[in-house]
Amino acid sequence: MPRALFQKTGNAVYISHLDLMRLFQRAFKRAGLPLTHTQGYNPRPSVSIALPLSVGVESHCELLDFDLDGESVPCEEICDRLNSALVDGVKVLAVYEDGIKIKHLAYLDCRIDLEYDTGIPDSAQDAITELFARPSLTVEKKSKNGNTEQDIIPMIRSLRLEKQDENNLCIFARVCCQNPSLNPNQLVAAIASYLPELTPDFSKCCRLEILDQGETIFR
Repeated sequence: MPRALFQKTGNAVYISHLDLMRLFQRAFKRAGLPLTHTQGYNPRPSVSIALPLSVGVESHCELLDFDLDGESVPCEEICDRLNSALVDGVKVLAVYEDGIKIKHLAYLDCRIDLEYDTGIPDSAQDAITELFARPSLTVEKKSKNGNTEQDIIPMIRSLRLEKQDENNLCIFARVCCQNPSLNPNQLVAAIASYLPELTPDFSKCCRLEILDQGETIFR
């Protein structure tokens, strides 16, 4: 089954996961690339995205698996035809065959921007670094089945902070993304819960790369 590596940036970050799936289904159709469909009472196009993105999160490493119906089409041609049919902010970076099985996807590198309107509070960088160095850190996790308490420390592989300018701090983190998974926005939630005086006025998250269990780039 072919796989597409794509990015979602700019205003496209506000497209929901379900709308993104529909967007790709329409793009395949407009590009003249018919998809196979699942069997059963309610057939659906054979497209799937590995790790659904939260609304507002940017990414440069999304994976979409798909299956074309009919004659084989070269990967480079699929890439070009899809990009001609997609909206601004959603761009296919590569199409290839024989991708690694999704079950081997393990880690996610992300960047979280913390913006402070009146300047970064004194000692914020040290205090936040110390927070995530604790042996445990419980944060509330929301799900369809209700809210649960989750210790996020075991799911943080590495984390560092960098000061970008007088108003912006960046968290660069490698976190688990499958079995179990950590939503990077929970790092911001931890700051708000344990260090309320250091809660940023605005935060945004970007997925930078995905990795396998051996911490090598996953494709």
